[in-house]
Amino acid sequence: MQIKDEQKSQLFSVMPEVLEILTDSSDINVARTRLFNFCKDLEWAYREGEKPLHKLDYSIALEAIKIFTNLISLRNEKIAGFSTLQYLWELANDETESGISEGFLQEIRHLLLAMAGKADVARGWLGPILEKDGIKMIDFQKIKGREAGQARSVYLDHLYNKVNEFLDRYPSGLDESLIAQRKENVRKIREYFSASEDDWYDYQWHVKHIFKDEQDLKALKELIPLTDEDIKAIELSLQHGIPFGITPYYLSLFDFSRADRKYDYQVRSQVIPPLHYVNLMWEHRQERKYYFDFMGEHDTSPEELITRRYPMISILKAYDTCPQICVYCQRNWEITGPMLPEGMPTKEKIDQALSWFSDHPSMRDVLVTGGDPLALDDELVKYIMDRLCSLKQIINIRWGSRVFVTVPYRITNRLADLLASYVQPGKRNVALVTHIESAAEVTPDLTEAVRKIRNKGIYVYNQLVYTLETSRRFQNCSTRIAMKKAGVDPYYTFYPKGKAEHKDYLVPVARLWQERKEEARLLPGIFRTDEPVFNVPRLGKNHVRAWQDRELIAFTPEGQRVYLWHPWEKGIAPVEPYVYRDIIISDYLKELKDRGEDIEEYNSIWYYY
Repeated sequence: MQIKDEQKSQLFSVMPEVLEILTDSSDINVARTRLFNFCKDLEWAYREGEKPLHKLDYSIALEAIKIFTNLISLRNEKIAGFSTLQYLWELANDETESGISEGFLQEIRHLLLAMAGKADVARGWLGPILEKDGIKMIDFQKIKGREAGQARSVYLDHLYNKVNEFLDRYPSGLDESLIAQRKENVRKIREYFSASEDDWYDYQWHVKHIFKDEQDLKALKELIPLTDEDIKAIELSLQHGIPFGITPYYLSLFDFSRADRKYDYQVRSQVIPPLHYVNLMWEHRQERKYYFDFMGEHDTSPEELITRRYPMISILKAYDTCPQICVYCQRNWEITGPMLPEGMPTKEKIDQALSWFSDHPSMRDVLVTGGDPLALDDELVKYIMDRLCSLKQIINIRWGSRVFVTVPYRITNRLADLLASYVQPGKRNVALVTHIESAAEVTPDLTEAVRKIRNKGIYVYNQLVYTLETSRRFQNCSTRIAMKKAGVDPYYTFYPKGKAEHKDYLVPVARLWQERKEEARLLPGIFRTDEPVFNVPRLGKNHVRAWQDRELIAFTPEGQRVYLWHPWEKGIAPVEPYVYRDIIISDYLKELKDRGEDIEEYNSIWYYY
């Protein structure tokens, strides 16, 4: 990108001292020292009260100054493998040969605005929107007692009404309009397969009719409209053996009237793979087992089917397939096609894995996952539970399953009774963890499946994967509300890392922090009990809370933020942090704009470091 003089002038206009230092210094190292001293003096001026700011803008200004000194640090240049200061130097001195992008310019501009105390975060993002509607924030320090209480209540009603406008953009599968639409979808699917009502509510019928091969693609094209790109991606997946599958139940959640995903983008995006994903999976087919193993599970597996990354919990991968394939599956490096026989480990392997737990009294918690382990038949579920519950050290057993969403009829009264039989209050707990991505997936059938489990004293939790398709303003708030109606408790909001094949799904980490602070915070506490986490590659889950969890150390010329993510062992053992290049914020905002979002509503994202 060729940087024009007016662009450079506009970039540094908010803080011309930085441009002056960069152009007047004899070399980059002199500039480094002078910029550090400038930042130190600026910080002290704020701390001494020489530059009065609102207390919130003051806080962001100090944080931005810290980030800027991080960016010009030699130590961080060595960690990142390049110099952000070098790009700034080239930019200031008209030597831009490094392909500096709009994303980089935007990051620097907003950082300088924050350093100058001009980020305007104190006004918030909803405040100006309310003001446009003629609703002004009241200075409650000027009124007291009942008058203040009533005035605040009126203001909060206005605030709720505005928030509710956002929430209404994302209808729940419990809404009458969607229920009616989907009943018609079910009728069309049943008619296509000449299926009875009893067939529809039979889990095994759905398993037998998973859309997973070329013949099924013909059926899909007859039942629902698909774009040419969708069809090509599915065809290539089937030709190259890339796992693909949709259950008839989940297909009924699609919008059957159009292919452009205007109303069902959250649903379609989970099962119809982008061409980038398909091409990369095929390109690395020979090395798939290792190339896509982003978490390094090969190196944390002490026994086949076992993954251990923490002291008191291990994962048992009891089934290597699912009734339906999620495109962004973390274990796409090992998962087989839907319900293929080779996805079932031999009984010998399962026994060896279960025996491993017998030999490790440190195990207090077991996560049975896969694949989807509740796709196993009841007898195998019973066998696994019998073995695990014979071990006194195990006090919690979790089953990670998406059948609530993909085929809820798998949750039968018999299965609920079976799982409940292993609960021993005061001694042992059993829980289920599912994966609901949108309010649209919370249906009466899902609610009934959850009810069967909850009525037996077993809690159902949710791990939401935070993707491009779930990241619009208040989108996850609507999902949390719908989940609570159904009896599902939010558990994790899970950032899906930077697997290259999933680039179409990734969002900047800052959007997750923004959502947590600016949207989820408006919900009642019981609706937002989930914990935002970042699964640090090869290290494990870390919180997304504060500077103790990560450090922003660089901006690439493309505009990527480079983070140093700390391991969960921090404070326990000296484990090396992980260097992560994030999604470019300006690219993310452009994508939202292309999808019809007002990106002015997201502007504060730049100030979440």
